[in-house]
Amino acid sequence: MELIFDKYHGLGNDFVIIDGRSLNLQQLNQNQIKKICNRNFGVGADGLILIKDHLKLDFEMIYYNSDGLLSSMCGNGARCSVAFAYEKNICSEKMVFMAYDGPHEGFILADSNIKLSFNDISNIKENEYGIYIDSGSPHLLIFDKNIEELNVKELGSSIRHSKKFLKEGINVNFIEHINKNRFKLRTYERGVEDETLSCGSGAVAAAISVHYKGLANNYSEILIQTLGGSLKVDFKFEKEKYFKIYLSGKAQKVFSGIISI
Repeated sequence: MELIFDKYHGLGNDFVIIDGRSLNLQQLNQNQIKKICNRNFGVGADGLILIKDHLKLDFEMIYYNSDGLLSSMCGNGARCSVAFAYEKNICSEKMVFMAYDGPHEGFILADSNIKLSFNDISNIKENEYGIYIDSGSPHLLIFDKNIEELNVKELGSSIRHSKKFLKEGINVNFIEHINKNRFKLRTYERGVEDETLSCGSGAVAAAISVHYKGLANNYSEILIQTLGGSLKVDFKFEKEKYFKIYLSGKAQKVFSGIISI
């Protein structure tokens, strides 16, 4: 079987996107997805996104990690899906689509920037490792004074595969305060089982965590510097709840192609 695809990235966090609206394709199997995402024998990507029709919304985004398994909300993948949907004339510059954790709004901005809404966040927990926040995907946030020197793959893997997180998995994030409302972020992603150049849902979780810790209480806009580039997170906070959460950053098409699977 041959599949037409588009390759997108959100600050180096890259995805194969397949338009499944006109295909008689309910889902790809795990081995097929792993092959497509393989960087030596396939297209190469951190994940695969299948775009489907939705009865009430503009479209549905179904996301798989590069291990071939269906996964939870992917912020950068969702931003790439918004760019893809606009480029394919599926919707206008403002859209609403379905993802793993429910509906999200997407906005096309200038210069390849995409703005994405996130669901409210209120259930923040602390454990022996750090702060736990579910921003559509589960994230552990750990603060450090110099994250550039960390072996993120080794540290992240050891925590992700620890007894506490082995069954469900966890995305492990390391945060460093630069100044004022600016922070550095490095993320080990479950399913990819490696450090990625950027993580959108991780950036949202990081922004919420720094406000939660009182590191940026005077700001409702947090700037997150990832290895792949900068993301902006803005939100409102009231009565122990974070709401009107938005993630903004660049999402760009790399190329199109056909792959045999």
